[in-house]
Amino acid sequence: MEHRGLDAYGYFEREGSLGRVPGEFKAVVAAARTHTAEAYGRRLHSAYLYGSVPRGTARPGRSDLDLLLVLHHEPSDEDRDTAEVLARGLDEDFPEVDGVGILLQDKVAVLSEAQRFDLGWFLACLCTPLLGADLAEHLPRYRPDSLLARETNGDLAELLPRWRKRVREASTPEEYRTLSRILSRRLVRTAFTLVMPRWGGWTSDLGESAEIFGMYYPQRAAQVAAAAAVAVDPVADPEVLRGYVEDLGPWLADEYTARHGTKTPRRG
Repeated sequence: MEHRGLDAYGYFEREGSLGRVPGEFKAVVAAARTHTAEAYGRRLHSAYLYGSVPRGTARPGRSDLDLLLVLHHEPSDEDRDTAEVLARGLDEDFPEVDGVGILLQDKVAVLSEAQRFDLGWFLACLCTPLLGADLAEHLPRYRPDSLLARETNGDLAELLPRWRKRVREASTPEEYRTLSRILSRRLVRTAFTLVMPRWGGWTSDLGESAEIFGMYYPQRAAQVAAAAAVAVDPVADPEVLRGYVEDLGPWLADEYTARHGTKTPRRG
């Protein structure tokens, strides 16, 4: 925990780089670069990697590949269909990855004032350039303050009703595992950003995030540590999911709102 992800002036250091990509994932990253350029052509402004692959912590056969594609225009249905085909093809061709996720955004949205401390911060600090001109050059430096905490994860209360609906509707072990992974990751990250300004740093490591959170909220430390474990090894247990949406989630949402406020509403 000594490094804390900041430079000497207290600003975020960009996490991840192409030089950190593990050897087992270099082929799929190269294919992602080539196929993305072919699929989108001049529609594409820039492409980025994020997650465990550019951080160098990905596990062959267990980790997914995450891409952010920024287009010159607002993504269309055709663009989304293209992303689905691209993701499916990479996932099928490379057993090293357990799924491929592609986020589509447009340049105007990334650079907008409304997204300055959410999507803009995400690109500038958590994404590794893969193709095109890096939009981080047009964004500010960021500090781990309460404004950033609010604008990144200050919408948990809004998410909970949708989560409860998805938990009620889930019925198969695979659905439970998928939800346990999604919900646990978001809860741990929200727990960390709750205390991020007090801790004064950044980490994307979920285990470390839970440990840091526990320093400030020991009464909830075990729950968040357990969620961090589920994020790595999802479970098909509906009771775990119910605990997220009926206990840990509501408590975390209330505490977050009290300390940092709620995320600024976004149009659309």
